[in-house]
Parts: sequence; C-alpha cells; structure tokens
Amino acid sequence: MNKPNTKIHTLPHLKDNRKQLRKSLTPAEARLWVALKNSQLHNRKFIRQHSIRNYIVDFYCASEKLVVELDGQVHFNAIASTNDAERDLRLRELGIRVIRFENKLVFNNLDGVLRGIANCFSDGQ
Repeated sequence: MNKPNTKIHTLPHLKDNRKQLRKSLTPAEARLWVALKNSQLHNRKFIRQHSIRNYIVDFYCASEKLVVELDGQVHFNAIASTNDAERDLRLRELGIRVIRFENKLVFNNLDGVLRGIANCFSDGQ
C-alpha cells in the first residue's frame, strides 16, 4: 500500500519562486531578516521565503511552528484581506501560528516587532 504524499514544506514546484523572492526581498523584509537570521532572536532559527503547501511565507520558525508576515500597501484592500485571512486559516489548520506586522513598523519600531515575535515563542521569551 502506497503512503500518500504528506510533505507540505518546500515543495519542488515552488523552488524557483522561493529563490526569486529571496533575491528580491522588500526593504522591510531585508531589515527584519538582518535581525532574525543566524538564530539571533532567542536562538530560534528562521527561514525566509519558505513554502508551506502552495503558500510562500515571509519568515518561518519551524521549532515554534510560527509564520511572520510583513504587510505593505498591497495587503490593504478587501480582496487582499480576504486572501490573507483564507491563507492564515489554512496555515492554522496545519497547527501553524501566523502573526502579521505592517512594513512601516519594521522601520519605526523594530524592537517592538522583535518583542511581538518573541512573545509568540512557546516559552514566552
């Protein structure tokens, strides 16, 4: 009996998309990435532009099952809000928590963004 394909992370058909997104981070993503890479935030490893099922998320911490999304102007309309809510729901169904921050917060209050992320860690760091 063949086991169904249960792989949901880094699906091969999204490899080129992930690679392209990593090469073209938004300024807010690039700034946050500097603070998250190399396990700098409470020794948690984050991956940027990681795919889960057919979604590519901005940042993912596997040990916490936590997605961090940064939202710019493109997210501030009814259609995008509906799509974001659907995506967040699908990720939550997989046991993955999603937190969102506006791009401008990364520039205006990076420490607050990092505290908000750390507050989601299982040990409440």
